[in-house]
Amino acid sequence: MSLPRGADFQPPRLLRNGHVQTMLSSSSLRRLLLRPLARKVNGNSEDVRFTLSDGVRLTGAITRQKVRDKARGLAVVYHGWEGSIDSSYVLQTGASLLDAGWDVFRLNFRDHGDTHHLNVGLFHSCLIHEVVEATAEAVARFRNPGAPVALAGFSLGGNFALRVALRAPSANLPLAHTIAICPVIDPHAGLFSLETAPWMYEWYFMHKWRGSLKRKQKLYPQQDYFTNEDLRQGLRGLTRVQVERHTEFGTLDAYLDGYSVSGERLAELKVPTTILTAEDDPVIPVNEFRELTLPPEVELDIAPYGGHCSFIQNWKLRSFTDDYITARFNAAAERSERF
Repeated sequence: MSLPRGADFQPPRLLRNGHVQTMLSSSSLRRLLLRPLARKVNGNSEDVRFTLSDGVRLTGAITRQKVRDKARGLAVVYHGWEGSIDSSYVLQTGASLLDAGWDVFRLNFRDHGDTHHLNVGLFHSCLIHEVVEATAEAVARFRNPGAPVALAGFSLGGNFALRVALRAPSANLPLAHTIAICPVIDPHAGLFSLETAPWMYEWYFMHKWRGSLKRKQKLYPQQDYFTNEDLRQGLRGLTRVQVERHTEFGTLDAYLDGYSVSGERLAELKVPTTILTAEDDPVIPVNEFRELTLPPEVELDIAPYGGHCSFIQNWKLRSFTDDYITARFNAAAERSERF
């Protein structure tokens, strides 16, 4: 079976700009156009709450497919930083997978979506243990016996997906395939890239992050999370304050190293994996991907266009990643049936 490749993504000429792609991806117009897909995923979904071994509480949602007598398998989808299970790219991916006969589970990371009230501790990107445990719990609850499990993540969610895949054998997670769309590779370089990109990117993320932190502080007024002066800092400064005050890493560099998957960190990955990124991604530098040491199990696919997690292929603002992810998950399910 011929699978779609990044080189196949050839959008209309006016969409062949990484900034245009990225900004359209999170636009209100796109959310409006994709409402039917959102209803397809959310209309039949069941809210889920996990209480993990250390008392951390996370949420998600499961939607069962209705097009086959038996689901192809369970697809797990991770959102990006300051996204949620209701982000447009998560819903569009979920709708495509439902149409292909997959049950779809979407996980909220801590302090994402409507979950700030569940835990006193703040979200940070090194909380991999709770994501692994929640994913394993979702698989135990919602996977049909013997069915394949496939995992997709976007941006920071792609970084989490790669780290979960690395830990899958020891966590007894039966992943048949993992896909990371424009994942964060080297957080040091990613932070610098955001600081040097056009101003609207750092403004966008900081606007959402500050709003999230203010919401958390209001819910836990007895906690001294951040001062108003802290919140006026830029991305690097506020991240450093969080690391030094609310984590055990001590320094910003140690924290950024803690969730890096750069260099040889993916060399021992055993789960069949696809990494899709774009040459024109304004957020994640493409050179980070070319410097990876990857095993044969990992497919690195660099598209000429696509922006950051966008890959918008037409003026209906549908994404190329829908078919891209679904085709690879279907192929993984077929491999599982053969073996």
